[in-house]
Amino acid sequence: MKNQKQQFQLNRAQKNLRREVGRAIADFNMIEDGDLVMVCLSGGKDSYTLLDILINLQRHAPIDFKIKAVNLDQKQPGFPEHILPDYLQGEGIDYHILEQDTYSIVTDKTPKGKTYCGLCSRLRRGCLYTYAKEIGAHKIALGHHREDIIETLFLNMFYGGKLKAMPPKLLSDDGCNVVIRPLAYCKEKEISKYSELRQFPIIPCSLCGTQDNMQRQVIKKMLADWDREHPGRVESIFRSITSVSLSHLADTSKYPFTELRQLGMEEGLLDVVELS
Repeated sequence: MKNQKQQFQLNRAQKNLRREVGRAIADFNMIEDGDLVMVCLSGGKDSYTLLDILINLQRHAPIDFKIKAVNLDQKQPGFPEHILPDYLQGEGIDYHILEQDTYSIVTDKTPKGKTYCGLCSRLRRGCLYTYAKEIGAHKIALGHHREDIIETLFLNMFYGGKLKAMPPKLLSDDGCNVVIRPLAYCKEKEISKYSELRQFPIIPCSLCGTQDNMQRQVIKKMLADWDREHPGRVESIFRSITSVSLSHLADTSKYPFTELRQLGMEEGLLDVVELS
């Protein structure tokens, strides 16, 4: 039983998350009338929160859409198979458990000293994309939040030499699946607080969680230090992702730098151009 203070905190956290999720859905047109939204549930705080908030919004939304929760059982040793079905059945949620032994493939194919995340995510994505096509899902909802997006931005810059992050909405390469991230505007600490107050039965990821010195953990620590020492910096970084000026970067494939010329150039002289 929650006391009055805990209930107040839960209601406030839910209200904040609902507002940010609703804003992201509206900004990117993530969910439309008649959609079947496949919510990918891992057993972590983010995906539990995503499913919970979407169900809450579904009850009050001006449009009609369906939700199906899907978990991929990757056959990790010791994985508590009963937790998610027990929770989903208890909440009366339509769900499906996919069973695919990607664990053996990842541990066998990943070189010693390398992290599992890259191969694991590719295999997991392939399984989920295939199932989404089978059930006719219009959208695949993932639980990535604001900090995940920012961390990916720095990972790509520091280790990949690319300026890209996780988009809130993405069309798959084959054009058959639309991936949405309704938690894109949500703060991780708000999600953590909500998950704790809702007492979700969290399942830790024992596959990659035991690996030391992962690049993402290094970035996460850097951002946490910045947030503590310079409040507001993380928010500013995220705003920069939503306000991109291609003409002030250096990608010649995205902006026609080679075509830039002075206006009114004739015989080496510039006409006077009045700027309004």
